[in-house]
Amino acid sequence: MNGPDPQNKHPMIGFPQVCYIKNTVNNPNIIIGDYTYYDDPVDAENFERNVLYHFPFIGDKLIIGKFCAIARDVKFIMNGANHKTSGISTYPFQIFGSGWEKVMPEPGDLPYKGDTVIGNDVWIGFEALIMPGVKVGNGAIIAARSVVTADVPAWSVVGGNPARVIHSRFPADSIKTLERLAWWDWPVEKISRHLPLIVSGDVAALAAVAEQ
Repeated sequence: MNGPDPQNKHPMIGFPQVCYIKNTVNNPNIIIGDYTYYDDPVDAENFERNVLYHFPFIGDKLIIGKFCAIARDVKFIMNGANHKTSGISTYPFQIFGSGWEKVMPEPGDLPYKGDTVIGNDVWIGFEALIMPGVKVGNGAIIAARSVVTADVPAWSVVGGNPARVIHSRFPADSIKTLERLAWWDWPVEKISRHLPLIVSGDVAALAAVAEQ
């Protein structure tokens, strides 16, 4: 056996609250990797409802890697939420028309933080909030109800509001090795064969089998 079918929306028989969301997301500006799941007993297939202020005319993307675990009610705030902050008022008069469109912001007036990118093998806890343009490194863990306003280093654990690094999951040399190994990009047959090492803490042993 080489694991569950990544094309199956609900890979856990009788447990529909877990969904491989690559198979249900339709927005071309939301890109999801294989085996990444969203866990929500209300409507796991409708992950897109958690991606807020994501307007197509802005063009920013939410990119989530492979093998990520996303808990219930995680929210992603996108660049469409931004208001002009360089003036006296931040109120968006222009969106209401009726003459107020005369203060339509010029290109570049609104803050723009770019794409939001979540790496591979990232665990995002219950009700975490990810702000626009944040980059989360591979192997990171985001604690429940964290507000992530800045980039998250690979293989770190962050938490709080705003989220801060609590600790690193591995020493720097091991992190360098893990980034090089990128086990999530291996063929699924190889992943399945070496699962005991992938879920262990022995980075050197995983590196040894990867090089065979």
